Amino acid sequence: MPVRRARPDDRSTLSRLQSHLDEPAPRLLAAAGLVGTLFVSVDADDRPVGYLLAVEDDDACHVAELVVAPDCRREGRARDLLTAVFETRPSGSVVTVTVAAGNDAARSLYESVGFEKAGRRPDYFESGDAVAYALTV
Repeated sequence: MPVRRARPDDRSTLSRLQSHLDEPAPRLLAAAGLVGTLFVSVDADDRPVGYLLAVEDDDACHVAELVVAPDCRREGRARDLLTAVFETRPSGSVVTVTVAAGNDAARSLYESVGFEKAGRRPDYFESGDAVAYALTV
């Protein structure tokens, strides 16, 4: 699936996509251009159907949000978004993500691309505990 960097005209679509997250952070998405890089997975008409917000510094990157529209899931889009992040990172850098402990689908995805558990974070989300993952690219 095609992945590109987000453009300003994607903003309203990305806001709608964010509503599919269990705990959306609208202010984080609004500040995406200031705090990180926003990748989008697009359909055949170049419309975003998923996005990944990567918050980066020199030697690390955190996947702050990753969402794919429900009718486009199970197509490899989340994996392609993660690959786009991996390809932009310098060799040896670390990519991290924090996932709700009960989100088995997300945990399975991250583990399938090589993330390893790096710890638990009690009460990280309003809904409860989280699992921290890390991957060296």
